[in-house]
Amino acid sequence: MTEITTMQVRKVNLDELGVSTTHSPEDLSGKILVRIERFGMTANNITYGVVGDRIGYWKFFPTEDDAFGVIPVWGIGVVEASGLPDITVGERLYGYWPMGSHAVLEPGRIDQTRFFDASEHRKDLAAVYNRYLRLSNDPQDDPATDDMRMVLWPLYATSFCLYDFALAGDWYGAEQVLIVSASSKTGIGTGYAFQADPDTPKIVGMTSAGNKAKVDALALYDQVLTYDQIEAELENVPTLIIDMSGSGPVISRLHQHLGDNMRFTSHVGLTHYSEAGMGDGYIRERSEMFFAPGHIAKRNADWGPGEFERRSGDFWSQAMRKSADWLTINHAQGLAQAESAYREVLGGKTPADQAWTISLTE
Repeated sequence: MTEITTMQVRKVNLDELGVSTTHSPEDLSGKILVRIERFGMTANNITYGVVGDRIGYWKFFPTEDDAFGVIPVWGIGVVEASGLPDITVGERLYGYWPMGSHAVLEPGRIDQTRFFDASEHRKDLAAVYNRYLRLSNDPQDDPATDDMRMVLWPLYATSFCLYDFALAGDWYGAEQVLIVSASSKTGIGTGYAFQADPDTPKIVGMTSAGNKAKVDALALYDQVLTYDQIEAELENVPTLIIDMSGSGPVISRLHQHLGDNMRFTSHVGLTHYSEAGMGDGYIRERSEMFFAPGHIAKRNADWGPGEFERRSGDFWSQAMRKSADWLTINHAQGLAQAESAYREVLGGKTPADQAWTISLTE
């Protein structure tokens, strides 16, 4: 049996970390044991924890103590033991993991390129999170892009969905699209998606004064404003807001400033999760949470098998290459460094042009 180390957080206080130690089952019939080589850690993972109960992220990797949960992460794993003839030891996989050293999966719907975890507790959860790519069978797989894949793929998949969602809604009649927390990686990815379409409305990025120079340097947005410029500089015209921040004070100010010209707000992330909670002026009836897996499921039904993956994959490849010009990825190894990296991300202290990958194996 293999010892499995997993980082856990108290569900009502993400600052409280714990570590559990368990062992892999002796009988792996129909299952595989995967060593998690490393995984990405961004504000997106913090969002998983903040809305863990509401959206069900705690359900993917259950814990013995229900007060604690495991934040899911995206990363690369290697099959260490297999109870299935179709999956071999040594295979590289990309997918959704616990913050841990290993995971036990129960593969189903297996083909040459992917499989889905068929564990009973995951059967009703979003399919995109249950899918594992079999990188060893992909002739185009380049391990040199692993870090970018684990950090940016889940974010830029959401970015592509946001662009497609806005396009399908004819921009909600907006003359400008406002991306709040424009220095966030999902915000930048959304900027890439909009920039690639010459027919989009004006794109405005909103960020902190401290990040403005870096956002300007991306040359991605038609205009970049800081939060203290809302009332003085933001043009009061029909506006679609894509909110990565989750900041109640900022969004409430924007709604109050725009009034009837606030055509729709799509809440995506919580980079400012500690400021959540909307105030006076918030227009609830024209605002809603965006759930990328739901949009992906809709497009799979609309476009047919594989088409969403093809279109989003093309976008991902182009955006990843552009991101290599500005993104620095830091690496943490072992529990002590992993905790330090997690706390940095949780505290919003990771610079906008940096990200973390983590490995719990020394």
